[in-house]
Amino acid sequence: MTLEPTRVLGRTGVLVTPLTLGAMNFGRWQDEAAAVGIIHAALDAGITAIDTADVYGQGRSEEIVGKAIRGRRDDIFLATKFSGRVGDDPRHAGTSRRWIVRAVEDSLRRLGTDHLDLYQAHRPDPRTSLLETLQTLSDLVRQGKIRYYGTSVFPAHQLVEAHWLAEKHGLIAPHTEQLPYSLLVRGAEREVFPVTRKYGVGVLGYGPLAAGWLSGKYRIGGGQPESARADLVPGRFDVSLERNQRKLAAADALARLAEDAGRSLVDLAVGFALTHPAVSSVIIGPRTSEHLAAYLKAATVELDEDTLDRIDEIVSPGTQFLERDTGREFPVRDNRKAP
Repeated sequence: MTLEPTRVLGRTGVLVTPLTLGAMNFGRWQDEAAAVGIIHAALDAGITAIDTADVYGQGRSEEIVGKAIRGRRDDIFLATKFSGRVGDDPRHAGTSRRWIVRAVEDSLRRLGTDHLDLYQAHRPDPRTSLLETLQTLSDLVRQGKIRYYGTSVFPAHQLVEAHWLAEKHGLIAPHTEQLPYSLLVRGAEREVFPVTRKYGVGVLGYGPLAAGWLSGKYRIGGGQPESARADLVPGRFDVSLERNQRKLAAADALARLAEDAGRSLVDLAVGFALTHPAVSSVIIGPRTSEHLAAYLKAATVELDEDTLDRIDEIVSPGTQFLERDTGREFPVRDNRKAP
């Protein structure tokens, strides 16, 4: 199965494939050999975009990606992110000019390239003026170190502010927004998608399987599935907790809907994420060649109106079961009681 770059990334005019290869697992849950194998298989299957971040494996993911794309760089839309802490020094984080100009050089070195196609602020930084961040990223575009820049998990009001500041100060406005979007995480439909469509911002949706909730393992009466992510956000995957019961019921109903349609739940999930007109590409994180093959097959699925209506009956548009699923950070005194 070979994909073609048929989707436009927002107002950039850049053609990308429906799927973008996400590199969060590389150097963390996948060793170098396995990761390089997945990258090469994805590129051979036609995927043209790779997304990583400097905090993934504390730079290790970028190093692995850099090795894997050697000799193929010009054919790849290469994206990475900054703002999370790299190393133990608390100054090595954020979206200040001081950190961005160092972080971009570090990422370029690890990736073995002289430019990035897309550089993204991984999270909002409440300690730094948004104007300073936009000015710095605009400068990097003009210097040729990055082609485009974007945001990740920014609320709608900050996206509007970014475009207002860019227009007021004669800056380049953000080109993309990366956020979680799936059958079980539909909050972006309420506020963010209308904003991205208004300003021509391309959306890179991640987590089409809702961190495993749409893998087919979460079924009523099926017991507690194992999850490598369970320790990262305690309680988020515990099916015995009352706050997860509605989510479990929805996952089970969606699995039955997929079965009725003669599809896998992965087909339904990826097909749905690609259906929304605001979404330019869906980021996937396969850990095996079998996972990659399933994603590639799912990327060709087209859902009919009846199926989409039945999905809306199970999970209403704009539904957000848990605030943690937005990807945003919420200060809590006790992680065990996190929403």
